[in-house]
Amino acid sequence: MLARLSIRDIVLIERLDIEFSKGLAVLTGETGAGKSILLDAFALALGGRGDGSLVRHGAEQGQVTATFDVPKNHPATAILADNGLEDTGEMILRRVQLADGRTRAFINDQAISVQTLKAVGATLVEIHGQHDERALVDAATHRRLLDAFAGLEKDVAALERLWETRRTANSALDVHRASMERAAREADYLRHASDELKALAPKEGEETQLAGRRTVMMQGEKIAADLREAQDAVGGDHSPIAALSAAVRRLERRAANSPALVEPAVKAIDTAINALEEADQHLSAALAAADFDPLELERIEERLFALRAASRKYSTPVDHLAALAAKYASDVALVDAGAERLKKLEAAAEEADRHFRTAAAKLSAARAKSADKLNKAVNAELAPLKLDRAKFMTQVETDETSPGPQGFDRVEFWVQTNPGTRPGPLMKVASGGELSRFLLALKVVLSDRGSAPTLVFDEIDTGVGGAVADAIGARLARLASQVQVMAVTHAPQVAARADQHFLISKDALDKGKRVATRVNALAADHRREEIARMLAGAEITAEARAAADRLLRAAS
Repeated sequence: MLARLSIRDIVLIERLDIEFSKGLAVLTGETGAGKSILLDAFALALGGRGDGSLVRHGAEQGQVTATFDVPKNHPATAILADNGLEDTGEMILRRVQLADGRTRAFINDQAISVQTLKAVGATLVEIHGQHDERALVDAATHRRLLDAFAGLEKDVAALERLWETRRTANSALDVHRASMERAAREADYLRHASDELKALAPKEGEETQLAGRRTVMMQGEKIAADLREAQDAVGGDHSPIAALSAAVRRLERRAANSPALVEPAVKAIDTAINALEEADQHLSAALAAADFDPLELERIEERLFALRAASRKYSTPVDHLAALAAKYASDVALVDAGAERLKKLEAAAEEADRHFRTAAAKLSAARAKSADKLNKAVNAELAPLKLDRAKFMTQVETDETSPGPQGFDRVEFWVQTNPGTRPGPLMKVASGGELSRFLLALKVVLSDRGSAPTLVFDEIDTGVGGAVADAIGARLARLASQVQVMAVTHAPQVAARADQHFLISKDALDKGKRVATRVNALAADHRREEIARMLAGAEITAEARAAADRLLRAAS
């Protein structure tokens, strides 16, 4: 519910702080005192349209803050979570209106978009007036309200899940059918390409491997002669290894006589022999690597030619030919085996559609039954509101050819204002005063279901007599036992039933140079005076005070 409303520098309001409680709160005051300004400011905090003209003259900006006590699991908390905002239990909606027309929006002091503010505000407050085009007069909400009245929310949620299952099944069927149609159109080409690539059997990375091997072989052919000549010099007939070995043996025999002279030379010659033998081994290995079969080189070049020809033909890199071969093979398999898969997907889609339609038909029947109960409940409220010749009707139009997530039904509230007249949609047929009373009757019936926790009624008692005003007051009080209700009223019968009474007035400031709107919470004696003023006008008589006392006693 709304706990506090703070307004700064909005039109005639300089500074205003109002504390609200549960039950029925009424706002009264003379015409022009600022009741509409207060509601416009409240609507601004809920995400309503901003306007630079709302800023008080001389101020750079205005600001409205509405603080709500929100129960757990309220729809507003889900919106906060979706936007990454913290739920602290207390929800503070703040709107800053700049004089240049720009606005800024905040929830719990975190900057958010106006759209998010409006979405949250719509779950917390409903504003109803004679010319209001939101809330109950919006036909798009009528189905939801009927479902709430009938307690069908769980059934609707289950139907939405069946709709999603149906949508998924149909989507899979459509994708597979489109793939089959595409594959069938290209079947001959696909089979030829698949067979050709299957015979080619390309492998990923094969081109790089073959090109590298060919390079090595071609380079080896050029240097093989030099390698053999070097090997002959190192280890062949002309190798110095044999002569060096013989020299070492002769020196070793002399080593005993002159070791100091011989041993260093022997050691150096041994190192040279080892180096020559190691070089001979490297040259042998190089010759082995350079040695190749010319037929192998021919096979490599033919393979590279075939792979690159296929690459040009299918306009894809050689390394992608293996993936393309797999795709073509899959497409061919789809043509061959797709019919069986298609049958399974069609069966799944038909089953999902059957489950959805069965549940939707059951829901349609429940709605039709509940619509009769809602009609009886609302019509029972009309007579005391001086709408005894009017009739409320819930139109449920079922079209199984146009299913949706919530079923086959389009729900709209209709009325017939007088016998013999043509019934029609609530917003089009009812006049301003009639519309407000129809809305009140609906809200009374729907008070514990499908309602925001705070309801605002803006002068819905305009133009009605005392008995009807009393009936309106009684229903607002009944409604306030379920949700928080705020009412701007000129009817003393309504004001007398309030749990909180706020008087809106204009005070002259700066020796009459300017005025400011004030709001005062009235205690018991002041309430009697205000209600007497509403009864008598400018001059409050003893009779008016006595009548006000009677209204207050009757209301209590």
